[in-house]
Amino acid sequence: MTDTPAPACRLCGTPGPAGPGAAAMAGWVTERDARGRETWLCPDCARRHARDIEARLDAEWW
Repeated sequence: MTDTPAPACRLCGTPGPAGPGAAAMAGWVTERDARGRETWLCPDCARRHARDIEARLDAEWW
């Protein structure tokens, strides 16, 4: 069994809740880039950038 590290917000660095599935249950957003890497956004950053995410803007524009 492998321990998955708790996610951290890629924008502000806020550490996420630990445990399998805890981040999804706490309102965190996961994204997968073109290379298949998974990144996380905390609930505050996800709300702040909801329009950017829905418009599929590159993160460089945020």
